[in-house]
Amino acid sequence: MEAQPRGYETVMQLLQKGVDIANPLSLDVGPEVDPDRISGDGVTIYPGCRIYGAKTVISAGVKLGAEGPVTIDNCRLGPGVELKGGYFSKSVFLHKASMGLGAHVREGTLLEEEANGAHCVGLKQTILFPFVTLGSLINFCDCLMGGGTSRKDHSEVGSSYIHFNFTPDGNKATASLFGDVPRGVMLKQPPIFLGGQGGTVGPVLTGYGTVVAAGSVLRNDVPEDSMLVISKALRGLERPVTPRVYKNLSRVVAKNVLYLANLSALEAWYVRVRRPFFEVQDLGPLVYEGALEVLAAAKQERTKRLAAMVATVQPDDEPRTELRERITEVLALFDAPEVPAGDEFLAALQVSAGQSAADYVTAIQALPPEVSAAGVQWLQQIVDDLCAQAGSLVPSMSLFATA
Repeated sequence: MEAQPRGYETVMQLLQKGVDIANPLSLDVGPEVDPDRISGDGVTIYPGCRIYGAKTVISAGVKLGAEGPVTIDNCRLGPGVELKGGYFSKSVFLHKASMGLGAHVREGTLLEEEANGAHCVGLKQTILFPFVTLGSLINFCDCLMGGGTSRKDHSEVGSSYIHFNFTPDGNKATASLFGDVPRGVMLKQPPIFLGGQGGTVGPVLTGYGTVVAAGSVLRNDVPEDSMLVISKALRGLERPVTPRVYKNLSRVVAKNVLYLANLSALEAWYVRVRRPFFEVQDLGPLVYEGALEVLAAAKQERTKRLAAMVATVQPDDEPRTELRERITEVLALFDAPEVPAGDEFLAALQVSAGQSAADYVTAIQALPPEVSAAGVQWLQQIVDDLCAQAGSLVPSMSLFATA
C-alpha cells in the first residue's frame, strides 16, 4: 500500500473545512500546523505548496501558489492575501497584501493592507505601509516605507532597486526610513517614488512626496517633503582602505535611534489603535499577535546591529568613549518604553470609527483633519521623547544636531 504524504490528515481536515485544494497529494504540511488556524472560507492552495510552523495563520480568501509553489513557515496571513510563488518565513501580511513569483521574504517583515510586490522580490526586516508597491527584481531589506492613499496613489519602488544594507566593515546598522510613522499611519501623505535601476545606501531618511530619478543612488537624507533627487556619479578614486573609521558616526547612531523610536511609535499604534480592528476579523487576534511579534523582532534586530557596530568603534575621543560606555543604556530605552497615552486622540478616534463602522483603512482615512493632527502629535511625541532621552545619555555626540 502506498504511504500517505506527510500532513495527509491535516490536508483532509482542510478539505472538509472547505479549503480549495486542487491536488491534495502534492502538498507538504508539517505535523505542527494547526488546522484550526486555517480558515475554510475562500482559501485556495495550488499544487506543490508547503505549509510549516505552529504559528502559521491562513485567513479567509487567501490564495497560495497561483504562479508557482509557495513555502510558508510560521507566517500570519490576513484576509485576501495572495502569495503567488516563493518562500515566506516569520512574516505577517495584512488584508489583500500580495507578492509575485520568486519572492524571498524572511523574518521581521510586515506588509500592511494592499502592500505588494511583483516577481523576484527579496525582503527581510522590512515594513511596508498600506498600498506601497514594489516592482520586480528588488532587494529591499532593513527599511520602513509609507506614503500614498490608495492602490491608484501609492508609493513605489522601481524594478531592479536595491537598499544597500551591508557595509564593507560587516555593519548592518543601516536601516532607512522612507517617510515616518507618525504621519504615515494616517494614510494621507503623498507617495514616495524610488526610480528603477537605482538604490539607497542606508541609513537615510526621506520626506513624503520624494521622487528619486531612475538610475540614481541615494546616499544622503532628503528630509524635506516633495523633493526631486537626481544623484551625481561618484568621482573615480583609488586609495588604501582604512576599516571601521566611521567618519559619520553621530549621523549613523542618530539614524538608528530615530528608526527605533519610530518602531516604538508604530508598536503603540498597533496596541492602542489597530487592535480593535483585528478583533472583529476571523483569526484576526492571531494575526495581530504576529504583527506585534514582528515589531518586537524589528526592535531587537536594530538594537543588535547598532550594538555590534558600536563594539567595533575605537574609543579615541570623548564622544566615541561616551558612546561605548553608554550604548547599553541607550538601547535599553527601547525595551519597553513608557509612551504618552494619547487619550485625547484615542477618544476622538473611537467616536469617529464607531460612527463609520468601517474597516481599518477607511476608518483612518475618514478621520477629520483635527483628529489626524492629534494622532500625529501623539506619535511624534513618542519619537521625540525617545530621541531626546537617547541624546541626553551621550551628550558629547550631539546626535540630533547632525541627524
